[in-house]
Amino acid sequence: MKKLYKSIALFFALLILVSCTAKKDAVENKVEENTTMSKVTAEPIKVLALKGPTGMGLSKLMEESEKGNTENSYEFELVASPQDLIAKAVKNEADIIAMPSNMAAVLWNKTEGKFSVLNVNTLGVLYIVGRNDEIKEVSDLKGKTIYASGKGASPEYSFNYILSKNAISPEDVNIVWKNEHAEVVGELAKDENALGLIPQPFVAVASTKIENLKIFLDLTKEWEKIGEGSQLVMGVTVAGDEFIEGREEAVAEFLREYRESVDFVNKNVSDSADLMEKFGILDAKIAEKAIPYCNIVSLEGEDSKSALEGYLKVLFEANPQSVGGVLPDESLYYIK
Repeated sequence: MKKLYKSIALFFALLILVSCTAKKDAVENKVEENTTMSKVTAEPIKVLALKGPTGMGLSKLMEESEKGNTENSYEFELVASPQDLIAKAVKNEADIIAMPSNMAAVLWNKTEGKFSVLNVNTLGVLYIVGRNDEIKEVSDLKGKTIYASGKGASPEYSFNYILSKNAISPEDVNIVWKNEHAEVVGELAKDENALGLIPQPFVAVASTKIENLKIFLDLTKEWEKIGEGSQLVMGVTVAGDEFIEGREEAVAEFLREYRESVDFVNKNVSDSADLMEKFGILDAKIAEKAIPYCNIVSLEGEDSKSALEGYLKVLFEANPQSVGGVLPDESLYYIK
């Protein structure tokens, strides 16, 4: 379980879990059977994903690809660090990449706009949790002590935005920042009156260790209540424009197959949890608890843009470097 803590924590330190690949033989066999891909490319699509929430929606697609049941042919690889995603993307070692949303903006800047967001794959996964303190709304947090991790990254900027839109200054809340989510869980375990700001699947991990742990606030819902059109977006799927050009049919098929995978994951939690463990995305017991709270989606086109654009603006206004220094323009969004 300690290894699980460290792997998941990597995901949120930059805004998570030791690299593995899908079974290559099944993928290669699929190439010859694949009539759609034969029209577009002779090579399988290389899909790279981060362990944790951003990769969870792919689990059924990985299973179907391994069985040879997909129209496209795929090779999957999972990594533990967002920096690995950036490095492989820049070197053209992957065609399609599931990554943290702010890292997509960083990649866009790093490559001078040569990557596009195909979809939003994960909305917010941040929660205020505790045991004895009754928190019903954001205003109830004023004057409280909250243990959190993710200072100087998306969790801090997102939480501060929600506080400010509820007429609360971050200074009105005593936020005790920890280096790792596991440390926050430790504080929650020691003090029954403690509050924590932690992401899924760490909430699920904590619930296995702390009796009567409750979710008080879902920051995704609190963001939506603000009513400015955007959403709290933690994960997206991107592709290089060089890959997309001339492969629009394959991209459209990927998005269709991804939608089906997401739908299966959300409707078949137990089976999906087993797949996540099989492919090294997440421990099955933790995944089964976490899936209903991970907001796994597939928002495309204008829906993707409207969800993500405002979120990136919030991050940019908090710290321009969190999105790579420049707020991406409309070329970031793949709209067909």
